[in-house]
Amino acid sequence: MPPVTSDAQGKRTPPRGITRGKPGPPRQSQAREGGAQTGQGRPPGAWHPATMCELYSKQDTLALRGKHIGSEANDLALRLAQQFTGHQDVITLDHAYHGHLSSLIEISPYKFLKGKDVKKEFVHVAPTPDTYRGKYREDHEDPARAYADEVKKIIEDAQSSGRMIAAFIAESMQSCGGQIIPPAGYFQKVAEYVHGAGGVFIADEVQVGFGRVGKHFWSFQMHGEDFAPDIVTMGKSMGNGHPVACVVTTKEIAEAFSSSGMEYFNTYAGNPVSCAVGLAVLDVIENEDLQENATRVGNFLTELLKKQKAKHTLIGDIRGIGLFIGIDLVKDHQKRTPATAEAQHIIYKMKEKRVLLSADGPHRNVLKIKPPMCFTEEDAKFMVHQLDGILTVLEEATGTKTESVTSENTPCETKMLKEAHVELLRDSTTNSKENPSRKRNGMYTDTHSLLSKRLKT
Repeated sequence: MPPVTSDAQGKRTPPRGITRGKPGPPRQSQAREGGAQTGQGRPPGAWHPATMCELYSKQDTLALRGKHIGSEANDLALRLAQQFTGHQDVITLDHAYHGHLSSLIEISPYKFLKGKDVKKEFVHVAPTPDTYRGKYREDHEDPARAYADEVKKIIEDAQSSGRMIAAFIAESMQSCGGQIIPPAGYFQKVAEYVHGAGGVFIADEVQVGFGRVGKHFWSFQMHGEDFAPDIVTMGKSMGNGHPVACVVTTKEIAEAFSSSGMEYFNTYAGNPVSCAVGLAVLDVIENEDLQENATRVGNFLTELLKKQKAKHTLIGDIRGIGLFIGIDLVKDHQKRTPATAEAQHIIYKMKEKRVLLSADGPHRNVLKIKPPMCFTEEDAKFMVHQLDGILTVLEEATGTKTESVTSENTPCETKMLKEAHVELLRDSTTNSKENPSRKRNGMYTDTHSLLSKRLKT
């Protein structure tokens, strides 16, 4: 996938030497009957085998491929960093997740802290820069520096033990960690310390890139023009469901890797189908103005959720940018006690209302909202309306509303409250046992409950 450049406003410009082709095949709803077999009746913009032509010669194509195409994003990023620096050690954030390969599980506390694997000696875990629930909160005079100094201490401790830092890796906004937005200035200070130790900064944009934050095309850009990572990884939204990923780095790092003598290749790297998919996705983001949509709808949704926060005691915090939003659920606002069981209950009930959510964060109490980029204001209103109703019933069932409000319920509503309370208690008991075989991505796969839900639909 060719790298993409961005200006200060986050607008995407194609790299030099890359020319856009004709639009691809139409959507299924646009296809005319019989056209696929005869070639007649094709809608405008469809390709016809007889009219296709190459934009570049074979030699030019190979040259472009050699210049731009690489492949498995975070794994390759680690190899680039370690080859360039000559060091091995990696600093990662607590509760981070960077992939399922063995090399990536090793730097993903989200995974290795839950399994049988122990932290490897070359892996160092820094505190998540969470100003709501973390070590340094919003009332700290400089949380960015305080969290960055934790990274500095890790570097110093590693060096005192004879170890050298190859890379610091982090999502530009931490997703599995609970929709965390790092405090302003944090990444700049971390980059300063890491570069001073001879390491590189890797920004993981797999979940948060491609215009999701709205104002910028890449999430790391929101940290300021004085910050630029050494390596950027991307995937997922890059292919809109098609498996494709990309690594972008500096010429210096790339050349250090290629000069090592170890040839890099894999079977599907740079295949034309995936490249065509990636270009088509970029076209849609640009032509349908999905980046601006993320800003407009994201702001609209955030305002709706803030009104819900003022209304519902279970909502402790609303945080996010664009279409990357987290709802931190708490049992107690002052203590910020995670409402884990309540979060699981809400996920179940929202699913029954045809809204799919999941919970994450160290306590699995943060509702993750990362909808498709085409999410509309009508979608936002529908989602918040369903959430409002579920929160109202749940809070009344658990006694977080006044008795006068509860007493006004009809017999039918009272029955619903009792059922919700019983189900919540059951979820809480199940959650405390933490049976991993029944839990998938924050949801419990109980056969009986799934069957009953299927019957209801």
